Amino acid sequence: MSEQQSILTMTGIYKGFPGVKALDNVSLRLFSGEIHALMGENGAGKSTLIKVMTGVYTIDEGIIELDGQPIAVQSPLESQEVGISTVYQEVNLCPNLTVAENIFIGREPRKFGRILWKEMNEKAKKLLSERLHLEIDVTLPLHDYSVAIQQLVSIARALNISAKVLILDEPTSSLDQNEVKQLFNIMMKLKEEGLAILFVTHFLDQVYEVSDRITILRNGQFVGEYMTTDLPQLELVSKMIGKTLQAFEEMPKSHKQNKQDQWFAEAKGLGRSGVIEPFNLNIGYGEVVGLAGLLGSGRTEVARLFFGADRADQGTLQFEGNKSIHSPRQALENSIAFCSENRKTEGIIEDLTIRENIILALQANRGWFRRIPRKRQNAIADEYIKILNINPPIPEQLIKNLSGGNQQKVLLGRWLLTQPKLLILDEPTRGIDIGAKAEIQKLVLSLSEEGMSVLFVSSELDEVIRVSDRIVVLRDRHIVQEMTNTEMNQQSIMKAIAGGGGK
Repeated sequence: MSEQQSILTMTGIYKGFPGVKALDNVSLRLFSGEIHALMGENGAGKSTLIKVMTGVYTIDEGIIELDGQPIAVQSPLESQEVGISTVYQEVNLCPNLTVAENIFIGREPRKFGRILWKEMNEKAKKLLSERLHLEIDVTLPLHDYSVAIQQLVSIARALNISAKVLILDEPTSSLDQNEVKQLFNIMMKLKEEGLAILFVTHFLDQVYEVSDRITILRNGQFVGEYMTTDLPQLELVSKMIGKTLQAFEEMPKSHKQNKQDQWFAEAKGLGRSGVIEPFNLNIGYGEVVGLAGLLGSGRTEVARLFFGADRADQGTLQFEGNKSIHSPRQALENSIAFCSENRKTEGIIEDLTIRENIILALQANRGWFRRIPRKRQNAIADEYIKILNINPPIPEQLIKNLSGGNQQKVLLGRWLLTQPKLLILDEPTRGIDIGAKAEIQKLVLSLSEEGMSVLFVSSELDEVIRVSDRIVVLRDRHIVQEMTNTEMNQQSIMKAIAGGGGK
């Protein structure tokens, strides 16, 4: 593909927040008639870059040019007016309004102050038919249609506003395979019409299916821009994670050989439509099973199915040979605990103390009418503060005043107090210092030695290798490979994540 003038250029972009440098000298070029994939792990800066581009945030330093002219948009509305529109992962339209109303909301054709309903409906129908090959009744409420159709209506609205740059932020995350194919057909058609499309996704196969160019960010910094055909998947994964193949080293790891006659948990053909493809996965007594893969690969979705936080619509899941679990309440009653990756919204209760946060799960399991005596609460808090080395060691300290690592230790204490048979840890060391990471990893190995089963999710390959007896690798919502602790190393996992490195 010959080099042409970019339609949108971002150069030397800096954006900081208190204590965080979100973007550090980042660059991006978008070209007409190209699909450009923006890649990077969680926290890489992708969302911040989009918000800077569309006027949600103002840049601290740098230049943004559109059609060769500097721009400084101050709001998403102004961004749309100059020709840049965004379709977000969560459809942000009004489900109670009609399809036509959603497309033209705020810009309805009017005469003498009155909306011209017939004209609006005809324009909406024509736009959907001619640009997106979508034939639907535009007078029906948006909520009558599937998420995939709602996504296409979002795109139609964006096209009706913008004719230069279309940003698709995780547009396929809630779509099934047929819906993804339909979306890709539309993206290819818009590309042929000369639109510049920025495609943000975590699905590697999709990147290689539709994109022409890739920009990679890591830790808020620009890693590079590459033509998709020149960048093998294995190299893409390496650049996203920040480890070169030459730098891979064997890491200390669990050496247990799990020859199980019986399994604590057995999943057969377990799946949830549009979320995770059907899979088989067993967890042995006292075994640590690690889940590896890029963000969005399906790791958290597997963990949530095992805890009953999400309900499977395919397959079976049994514990100890005959027990089925369909809700977190049943999971707790059967000694299964889940420490979520999102400790802020699904873990800690910020305005409660360390003591109150630790005893929360045990109290819920006992029932709120069987209150744990305060003296017993104090003894429990003191015990787990000491076991987990929580700092400051003050039970009545509000948890919101603790560091991320110590908040994570409090959550671990909460679940360990329930004496689970299966402990599900989703990114237990994300965002915490290396000392706290080492303590948590050591604790996981110790619990396993004592007979506790652990399902361990982590983005850090060296960590998942260190603590796991077996590793299950996921890619694009599929389990693609399982490795024993004698087979595990970073390179083999990276190859599995990238699809064997064959692309």
